[in-house]
Amino acid sequence: MSDNFSEKKISWWIIGLLIFMHMTGLSVTIMEPDGALYAGIAKYMVQHHDYLNLFADGQEWLDKPHFPFWMMAFSYQIFGINTFAYKLPAFLFLMMGVYFTYRFAFDLYGEKVARWSVCILLTAEHLVISSTDVRAEPYLTGLIIGAVYFLYKRRLLLGALFTACAVMTKGPFALVPVGGAIAGQYIFTKQWKELFHYRWLIVGVLVLVFITPELYALYTQFDAHPEKVVFGRTGVSGIRFFFWDSQFGRFMNTGPIKGSGDPSFFFHTVLWAFLPWSVMLYAAVVEFIRKRKVAVEFYCISGALSTFVLFSLSKFQLPHYLNIIFPFFAILTAQYILSLNKPKFFVITQKVIISIMAVAIVGLWALYRPQINWVFVGLIVAVLVVFFMVKVEKVFFRTCLMSVVLNLFLNGLFYPDVLGYQSGSSAAFYANEHLRGGAVLLYKANSYAFNFYLDAPVLRSDTLLQPPVLVYTTRDQVDSLNVQGHTCEVVKSFSHFPVTKLDGEFVNFSTRKGAVGERLLVLVK
Repeated sequence: MSDNFSEKKISWWIIGLLIFMHMTGLSVTIMEPDGALYAGIAKYMVQHHDYLNLFADGQEWLDKPHFPFWMMAFSYQIFGINTFAYKLPAFLFLMMGVYFTYRFAFDLYGEKVARWSVCILLTAEHLVISSTDVRAEPYLTGLIIGAVYFLYKRRLLLGALFTACAVMTKGPFALVPVGGAIAGQYIFTKQWKELFHYRWLIVGVLVLVFITPELYALYTQFDAHPEKVVFGRTGVSGIRFFFWDSQFGRFMNTGPIKGSGDPSFFFHTVLWAFLPWSVMLYAAVVEFIRKRKVAVEFYCISGALSTFVLFSLSKFQLPHYLNIIFPFFAILTAQYILSLNKPKFFVITQKVIISIMAVAIVGLWALYRPQINWVFVGLIVAVLVVFFMVKVEKVFFRTCLMSVVLNLFLNGLFYPDVLGYQSGSSAAFYANEHLRGGAVLLYKANSYAFNFYLDAPVLRSDTLLQPPVLVYTTRDQVDSLNVQGHTCEVVKSFSHFPVTKLDGEFVNFSTRKGAVGERLLVLVK
């Protein structure tokens, strides 16, 4: 058996294992706030048979476009309203992104770069996290690289369709990585006729046609009803928000949703978000710029850097924003690694990163002390056995395998234990089993996870409804109700911590008790 054949065979086995690793996140309880919020919005769609209007917290919701919610609702119709059905569409779109990353890299650099690009993409840490804490980014990751691939192949109809779906997922700024990749290629290669070809006008018109479902939904919910109160005022245009406030308003911090940007934010975010390949990525970008005169293509560097710069200049920044350009990063990194004549720098760097990951797993295990899931422990041991057996391209594949070990630990042991402290989902699971059928009032304590997981009506009010009523609330509110003369019977107490904002006090087993709050299910009489 030749070394080349062995490397190819091993890489496909590794890719299969990495896809399985992503699948382990499909059953992990949906996290608050964003994931559970989005899951609840799609749940409302299905329960009310209303696929045009978006509602959250019992009110009109104007923030994200409709496309991901339509995909979630379609999944709910097939599989029921549950965790798996919420996450499955995002996983499929992410896998679509993996497929198009392979196809694009194959056309640009050949089969081996394509396979390694897929391995790098599937192990990029924040992309793995996005298969567990699902938001809009898995959809965008698949749609954007798919759009670029189809436009590169001059398949304009499909390219425009994928671009339009990306726009209906995140807004017009989704055009930046697509347009940046295509335009950058023609600008850097001085193909001015191609840059200004009439085909791009056709693509633009097609994109506008394909986004009409989004525009119609926004018009129906908001523009046709200027009397509705949104963001504390009337006369709000959903179409204007879609084209301007949700994008340029956030970019310039003039819209209703504000943030505080730091130009260096994404430079240091990449260091952990693109682990275990972040050092190689930085080296690949520097080397590409240094040797740009002999570069084979400019699609990846243009799509990635145009988006990276835009996000860095924005006043509204979150780590998961970068996921959408990870396919470009993966191709750049794979091509760079395989172009090295003397891979000593790569070998040493990855050995250090592998060691850091191994120490981090052991340290987190010892510090947090999650409950043991022997199935996942067995899987981790099996992967470690393979880790030491790999001989061909061992540093690259051992890096991939260490990523598998890390994320099997996170998805199988760490997150399931942490999510026991997400009081909303814990309370909903308890109520579904022991208090079936009765409505529950969220009383001065909101929880999107409770709203999604409870198999009964969820009421929202800061004014106590006519007793007797079952409420989800805090200890302080129970004390206040007692003072007001109500009789409060605590049905069940639940540990509470905002699980997407982990800190040292919570992660440390010995200090966790002081970091954890409390939420209660209370029967108020």
